[in-house]
Amino acid sequence: MDKLRSMEVFVAAVDTGSFTAAAERFGISAVMVGKHVRELEQRLGAALLTRTTRRQSLTEIGRQYAEQCRAILAQIGAAESLAETMRVAPRGVLKVTAAVSFGMEWLSPMIPDFLEMYPEVSVDLNLNDRMIDMVEEGFDVAVRIGTLEDSSLVARPLRPYGVVICGSPGYLARRGVPQVPADLAQHECLEFSGWVPQARWRLKGDKDGRHVALSRLRANNSYALKQAALKGFGLIMQAETALAQDIAAGRLVRVLDDYLPTPRPMHLLYPRDRQPTPKLTSFIDFMLARLGPR
Repeated sequence: MDKLRSMEVFVAAVDTGSFTAAAERFGISAVMVGKHVRELEQRLGAALLTRTTRRQSLTEIGRQYAEQCRAILAQIGAAESLAETMRVAPRGVLKVTAAVSFGMEWLSPMIPDFLEMYPEVSVDLNLNDRMIDMVEEGFDVAVRIGTLEDSSLVARPLRPYGVVICGSPGYLARRGVPQVPADLAQHECLEFSGWVPQARWRLKGDKDGRHVALSRLRANNSYALKQAALKGFGLIMQAETALAQDIAAGRLVRVLDDYLPTPRPMHLLYPRDRQPTPKLTSFIDFMLARLGPR
């Protein structure tokens, strides 16, 4: 027999004062109530109830056991109620991960709007340029840029991730403005060490990157590379959104627009779950509304 059900039946028998009343509560026979109680007594090796033809009473062990059963059943009920509540309305902590540049320039400004819409949800945002194992590290959802490997995760397409190439006015005045990909042989091309091979300075007309002179500076953080470009150390290739403010302010100047690589795919990833929680589904809907394919 199921132990928890036997505990429920036992507590009902104690509270109602009879096997018959407990049987009516659960829609079973009084004989079955007796079987549940005997099953518990056999597990414990002790009597829980003493019964006569007129009344039943708890033994000392039975009294203490009944109290513990009530506490356990109350905790289970509270846990089930919480789980059901979390399935009904968005609430709880949502763990989100994304690349640093995308997270800082795109995702971070949108998160407050999401939290305003769902006041019972909290977001734990992790910005990291390394490839994170979502399941192992306990993340609910991730934004990934580039071609996806085969995965058991659900992938929802977002709008493509386009990049631009920029340099500071001082750098371009000193080193010259590149007109074609071959000119990059004379430049410092700042390299993001987290790029997959097919994403590394591959421009139209220079698909194998043979003309690119990679910079003496490599970094696994896109923000660090942007700071180097602003200081006039080299050219940078990053998402247009990440550089838009600096371009508008004249701190960076776009070059080689006619040779930019094809925008890379971007996806929203989350574990496959037959019953995703409302906090996750609400975030998915929010992201698709803001960044879904046009």
